[in-house]
Amino acid sequence: MLEPSHNNELPAIPGKRYFTIGEVADLCAVKAHVLRYWEQEFPQLSPVKRRGNRRYYQRADVITIRQIRSLLYDQGYTIGGAKQKLSSHEVKDDTSQYKQLIRQMITELEEVLDVLNSPAR
Repeated sequence: MLEPSHNNELPAIPGKRYFTIGEVADLCAVKAHVLRYWEQEFPQLSPVKRRGNRRYYQRADVITIRQIRSLLYDQGYTIGGAKQKLSSHEVKDDTSQYKQLIRQMITELEEVLDVLNSPAR
């Protein structure tokens, strides 16, 4: 059985516009083949595809993937149950999503503060 791992242990999402499948796999602690499978199962996931069918995920995609990961690995949902949960409006009210966004904002603000406090070159 997979050992649960909580979203608060996942790394902060960098302030980029697009992420490769490898970067998303690292940010969400899942393998690339799992992400490709989830794209087929969850209509909410639709990364931009460019030349050579390369996938580019946006920040919202990464947050959705973290929600799916939490539902499947941490909360014990099946794929079908996770689909229902995501398609309902319950996920939008889920406090874990807001906590994750707040943690991300704090991290980004701390990075800005570090830049502002560093001596000018």
